[in-house]
Amino acid sequence: MVHALPDKQCSSDPLPTRLLKANIDLLVLFLSHLFCWSLQHGVVPSLMKSAYITPIINKADMDSLDPKSYRPISNLSVLSKLLERLVSEQLVKYSTDNRLLPDRQFAYRRFHSTEIAVLRVLSDILTALDSGNLAMLTLLDLSAAFDSVDRNILLHRLQTSYGLGGVVISWFTSYLTGRTQCVRSSASSSKPSEVLYGVPQGSVLGPILFLLYTADVLQLVKFHQLSSHAYADDTQIYSFCQPSDINALQERMSVCIDDMISWMMVNRSQINPAKTEILWCSSARLQHQIPSDPVRVGSTSVLSVFVVLDLESTLTLT
Repeated sequence: MVHALPDKQCSSDPLPTRLLKANIDLLVLFLSHLFCWSLQHGVVPSLMKSAYITPIINKADMDSLDPKSYRPISNLSVLSKLLERLVSEQLVKYSTDNRLLPDRQFAYRRFHSTEIAVLRVLSDILTALDSGNLAMLTLLDLSAAFDSVDRNILLHRLQTSYGLGGVVISWFTSYLTGRTQCVRSSASSSKPSEVLYGVPQGSVLGPILFLLYTADVLQLVKFHQLSSHAYADDTQIYSFCQPSDINALQERMSVCIDDMISWMMVNRSQINPAKTEILWCSSARLQHQIPSDPVRVGSTSVLSVFVVLDLESTLTLT
């Protein structure tokens, strides 16, 4: 596991990663003792919970004086990520063995890549078109999804929905609380501030916890007899109908999203209607049946588009 680490580190690392890898035979006993102590006592060392935020400009032609032109890159120590990797492997195995994650929640698991997610959606849509149906695909965007996770709700869910307790839940409580971050640019840095919400950005374990936090969303979609695929915080909802049932499908989609918005409000998350996209697909002979009316997404009316970017793949109205 250590030798597979990339040769990069941040300012909080006590030594460069290449030296850690070159001398792991000498350090393995110390690291094993540290990690075992952490897991046995349910405590994450405070030095492993500090992050440096490096602002990186999104595009070279953007205004460098506008904070919105930057995206924050969170840097955590290599040792903290190594400890997280040990925990995440156990957590994913536990969740997989006990079938605790929805089959259609992709990301951060073996055989759940973006390619497989896109291919499954395309396969379902093409099968529907071959049967003479229209397909409606809705791509939902969550606002600051990883940053808005309520930690108290997450810890409660880990206990009640996933059966974690004792020293395990103590470890996750320690992992999520007492975290700090500061912004570093060139030779200057801000004062550390406490991070009160969300799962740690730039971490190994944070995305897995996000999947567990939002797993119920896909059950809502299933309840409304719609299909879904999710890759981390990118959620796709789709279904098929005969041309005569277009209005009914649109209404079912809107009601489903209403329930999702309600769930998001209770769980301190939010759907961004402005970035939600809807794509209708049909065979060439049925394109005249594609509706032009907007679809209600919460209190917003969203018009369908002709092209969407879905998990880095371009889907076009056909």
